[in-house]
Order: sequence, then C-alpha cells, then structure tokens
Amino acid sequence: MEDKIKEIGRQIEDFNIKDKETLEKFRIQFLGSKNVLKDLFAEIKNVAAEKRKEVGQSINSLKNKAQIKFDEFTECVNEESEENTGLDLSLPGDNFKLGSRHPLSIINEEIIDIFGRIGFSVSEGPEVEDDWHNFSALNFPPEHPARDMQDTFFIKKEEKEIALRTHTSSVQVRVMENNQPPIRTISPGRVYRNEAISARAHCFFHQVEGLYIDENVSFADLKQTIQYFAKEMFGERTKIRLRPSYFPFTEPSAEVDVSCSLCEKEGCNVCKYTGWLEIMGCGMVDPNVLSNAGIDPKKYSGFAFGMGIERMAMLKYEVKDLRMWSENDVRFLDQFKSAW
Repeated sequence: MEDKIKEIGRQIEDFNIKDKETLEKFRIQFLGSKNVLKDLFAEIKNVAAEKRKEVGQSINSLKNKAQIKFDEFTECVNEESEENTGLDLSLPGDNFKLGSRHPLSIINEEIIDIFGRIGFSVSEGPEVEDDWHNFSALNFPPEHPARDMQDTFFIKKEEKEIALRTHTSSVQVRVMENNQPPIRTISPGRVYRNEAISARAHCFFHQVEGLYIDENVSFADLKQTIQYFAKEMFGERTKIRLRPSYFPFTEPSAEVDVSCSLCEKEGCNVCKYTGWLEIMGCGMVDPNVLSNAGIDPKKYSGFAFGMGIERMAMLKYEVKDLRMWSENDVRFLDQFKSAW
C-alpha cells in the first residue's frame, strides 16, 4: 500500500499540464468520479487496523496535493487564454447608453400636471376627424379659409369631409356631446396644418387645448387661469398680455402673449424683436358651439384656450428653432436628460 501511495504521488508531481486538454486529463485521473485514489480508499480495509488511520491520512494528502496542482494550473491556463484573446476580464463593464424622454413629452406632462392641480382632467380623441367635429360644430362657416386645401390636409371627400385634425378642439366637441357641465378638461395631441416649415411653424405640431364650462363662468376666470398657468410654467416673474382677436368658436376672443424669456423682452428673432411671444389663443365659448354640442347656453357659459407645446418648449428651454424638436438629432436630445 505504501508503495502504491508513493507511486501515485510521483505521478501527480510528474504529470505535465500544458493546456486545457491535459488539465482535464489530470482532473479525470486524480479527481474525477473514477479516479485512482478511490481504489486506494477501497483497499484500506485490507490494511492492519493500527495502520489504517495513517494510510487514510496519506491518501487524503495525495488528494489535497492533486487538488492544489489542479487549481494552480486552472488559473494559469485561464490567464493564458485571456492573453491570447486580448480580453481583460478585470476591466469594468461598458455602460449602456440610456435613452431619454423627448423634451416635448416632458413639457406636455408638465402642462398636464399644472392644470391637473386646479381640477382639469385629460381627454383624447382621433387624429383623423370628420367635418362636424373639426369645423361645423365649432361654428366654422362653409366659406371659412381653414377649410381650404392650403390650410387643411384632407383625406377624402364623400358625404362628409375627412381630414387630419387642425386642432384638438375636436376633442372638446366630443367631450361636450357626451357630458353635461360642469366640464373642466384639457385635450393634448398632435395636429396638422398645411403650412410652410420655418423656425416658427411646422406642418405638424402638438397642442393642448382647455375647456371649462359651468354656470356663471366669466372672462375674469379665464384670465386668472391663464395667469396661473404662465407663472407656474415660466416662473413668478412672467408677465402676460391679452390682445383682442377672432376665433369662430369663441366670443370674445384673445391672443395671449408672455414675456420672452430668451431675450428678457429686449427683442430676438423668435419674438420678432417685440419682447413678447404668442403662446395661445383663448376666449369665451360661443353660445352656438354650446348649442351644437347639446348644452344650454342660457344656463351655462365657459371658456376655452389652446396652446402649442413646441412654442412652450422653445420658451422653457431657450431653443430658437421649432424644427429642432422633430429632427431627432441625438446630440440635441441628449441635453434634456437632466430635465426629468
């Protein structure tokens, strides 16, 4: 038995491990499920009782010796493999480049949050709209220029004219048709107009339109709502001004300007060197619009407003070209990762 133990010890010492294949052969011979050491353990029963402990310890020493050699050469073989492939596994991993939310989405959600604080819910509707919801119910006369091809993308003309919606006021009509006052809602979404693309205009853009209908709603309520929004959106120093205007669906109507934060009212190409930037139109809902939607104009009144999200984003982030929002230049969009 002692001679066998010495012989296997020499085999372990002399075994030449050069690569993964010889390392695996060594493992099978000395550490595998049918290794030669198991035969030695099986023969212990034939050893005199007083020597069994000593023989068992010798065999265990052989097993430990084989395991140490196997571990050492495993590490060496792995290091050589890494050097051959040029791969350094000790280097930290590469960070995956994370995407970010689009700045228009950030502004849209901020607008929704601001109006949500004063009780406005969110309503949505289809982007492909019929004439009634897009024009007729909103008091657009048949000869109104907005119906012409130069302003509207018509899809087909059959019994009803079908077009890409030119505003999200069509959503407000659907809300009024299906709900009775009090109504307090905003309608965000994409709209389409056949306009020349420039730094201040695009053929598609995003709007948020608001509607409030209840008993005894006045123009003062409208003004205070717009002023609250402007200060929440652009800061307490923001000023607003209302200029008389005309919209078929509101009377009286006004354009709302805010002080230009890009130039601090000094004048720039975005505000056309006036110091003011138009952000929305507004007005008291025309009684005809209420009647068209099935609401009694003698009992209820209300106001409506609509703003462009791109214009809001230009003011908020001091961007002077509206076209940049839709070009999807990653270098440009990466600047807004810290905005959410």
